[in-house]
Amino acid sequence: MHLFKITDLYDEIYKWFDILTKRNHQISGFVIMPNHLHMIIYVAEDKSTINTILGNGKRFLAYEIVRRLETEKREAILQILASHVTPSERKRGKKHRVFEVSSDIKPCYTDKFLLQKLEYIHANPVTGKWELADSAEKYLHSSAAFYELNLEHPKIKITHYKDVGIKK
Repeated sequence: MHLFKITDLYDEIYKWFDILTKRNHQISGFVIMPNHLHMIIYVAEDKSTINTILGNGKRFLAYEIVRRLETEKREAILQILASHVTPSERKRGKKHRVFEVSSDIKPCYTDKFLLQKLEYIHANPVTGKWELADSAEKYLHSSAAFYELNLEHPKIKITHYKDVGIKK
């Protein structure tokens, strides 16, 4: 489901990005789609693992999605999300399954691989079924304009992939 779009969650995703950068993690690329998010993140050496970071982010965003759906009285969607909770999760008090259990994490050790991922995520809003903008650089919820047009993003501090790990 296009829960990010349905709940207009973009502001909360940017808040999460802000929390990450305040904890010295660096975001080098991203695209927020109507139903999913791609990001390239450098995890600071603070004992956090990528799984912990993503788990906390998913939890933070899931609570807000459910809150907004409840406020908007979107009962049909809430029922669908509730139907995906497993019996063992329900016993622990979980009421809704907002995100898939797994994430597709790919470590980027070379510039070549990282650039391939950046190109893929930047193309996401303008290819296939999406057509969310005329060009990748024009899609607001993306780092494409940062790389293609050398423009700072209005809502997030992006660290160029060549500067990752450098403390400023």
